Amino acid sequence: MADENAIKERICDIGKRIYDRNMVAANDGNISVKLNDHEFLCTPTGVSKGFMTPEYICKVDEKGDVIEANEGFRPSSEIKMHMRVYAKRPDIGAVVHAHPRFATSFAITGQPLSVPIMSEAVVSLGCVPLAPYATPSTEEVPDSIVPYLDDFDSVLLENHGALTWSVDLLSAYMKMESLEFYAELLYKSKMLGTPTGFTKDQIKDLAKVRRKMGIQGKYPADREGPLCYKCEKCFWRM
Repeated sequence: MADENAIKERICDIGKRIYDRNMVAANDGNISVKLNDHEFLCTPTGVSKGFMTPEYICKVDEKGDVIEANEGFRPSSEIKMHMRVYAKRPDIGAVVHAHPRFATSFAITGQPLSVPIMSEAVVSLGCVPLAPYATPSTEEVPDSIVPYLDDFDSVLLENHGALTWSVDLLSAYMKMESLEFYAELLYKSKMLGTPTGFTKDQIKDLAKVRRKMGIQGKYPADREGPLCYKCEKCFWRM
């Protein structure tokens, strides 16, 4: 059985990382980790992710209902979004939600991160689709991400922020960090001119590199349908 206290400490460490990197402000963002099919650890609502200690962390079931929580702490309503990821993707072990500045700016302007401009981003993320706006604290939020769960490991939330998920907490956080770096480069390259994306053949070659590396998770180059909501040009159609 996983050492729950060690996982709580890791959640606090990742919370501080996203806070220190300006991916969240004040009490924004949330993090969760799957212990088993019926138990999950998650950050509480109403606290800064940069100042948490292990006793802040809550334990919930697959419905998001509290199993254990110290007095004064309760899960965020956004845990519904996390639970939907776990329900649809049994391979996933952790979910990170944040409001990184550049990525959220794309989300606010209704733009997915779909221009393949950097080999590392192509290999690790592919592209990042945009889920349509959903009212916070409602079932609209988890419903909005469902179309992307089978084919992607990250998504922008229109007028909201970003969500990443992976096999473990560190991997889920690294996807958030890579997503924000990609968004910053795309933003700055657009300020300088017109970003030049890779060709389809170059993307195919990079997809082969990813497969050789054995990177786990879903990948848009394997997707047959439309790329994402509001994407005008799909560079990823193989």
